[in-house]
Amino acid sequence: MTPLELAYPRPDIAVVTLNRPEKLNALSFELVEHLHATLDEIAADNDCRVVVLTGAGRGFCSGLDLTAPNPSEAGGGTEFPRSGMRWQERIANLTVKLHRLRQPVIAAVNGPAYGGGFALAAACDIRFASESARFCTQFIKLGIGGCDIGVSYTLPRIIGAGPAFDLILTARTVDAEEALRLGLISRISDHVVDEALQTAETLCGYGKFGVESTKQVLWANLDAGCLETALHVENRSQILASSSGEMAAFSEAFRRRRQ
Repeated sequence: MTPLELAYPRPDIAVVTLNRPEKLNALSFELVEHLHATLDEIAADNDCRVVVLTGAGRGFCSGLDLTAPNPSEAGGGTEFPRSGMRWQERIANLTVKLHRLRQPVIAAVNGPAYGGGFALAAACDIRFASESARFCTQFIKLGIGGCDIGVSYTLPRIIGAGPAFDLILTARTVDAEEALRLGLISRISDHVVDEALQTAETLCGYGKFGVESTKQVLWANLDAGCLETALHVENRSQILASSSGEMAAFSEAFRRRRQ
C-alpha cells in the first residue's frame, strides 16, 4: 500500500489522500517524500485547477510519526545537527509548496489534525471539517517549541494573534465547533470530502487566470504594508485578468442569459 493516493475525479480536480490509516496518516519519511513529489506533479499539471487534501480512514494527519526512525537520507547524509535541520526543512517546506501552488487547496479535515497535520491544514487555502475533526498544535507537549512547520505564520493570519497564541502555547485540543467559531474552518459537514469536491467544482466554473491570481493576491496582501500596496497588487491582477479573453466570454454568456 502506497502512503499517498492521487486521484482525479475529473481532469481539473485532484484529490490527494494521505494513506496511512493505521497510523492516523502520521508523517513518515516515505509519506513526506511522496507528498513533495505529488505537489510537484500537480504544480506542473496545467489541466488541474483545484486540489482537495484529505486523509484515509478516521484521521486527517496525526503529525510526525515518532515510532518510525528516519533513514539516513532524511538528513541528506550529514551529521547532527545539520541532518536534523535538513529533515526539519524538508517537512516544513511542504507548507511552502502548498502556498506556491497555482491551484487553490481545500483541506477536507476528516478527523484529528495534530502537530504537522494541523500545520498542513493551516497551510491550505480553505478548510472544511467533519464533526470528528480535532485540531492541536501538539509540538510544545513533546519538549520542543510550540512553533513548527509554519503554524506561527499561518495560524495568526487565519484566526488572529490572540487565539493563535492560546492554541500554540497551551497545545489544547479544539473540536470542530470551536474551530468554526474561531474561523479556523469554514464549514462542518458529515460528508466533508464531498463538500470539498462541490466547492472545487464551483471554483472550476470561474475563469482560470482569475482563480489563480485571486489565490496569489490574497496571500500576497496578507503581508502588504499598507492599503495602497495592496491596491497596486489588486489593480495589476485585474488588468491582467481582463486581457485573458475569459472576461469577454463570461460577459457574453451573462448577456445571453439576460436576453
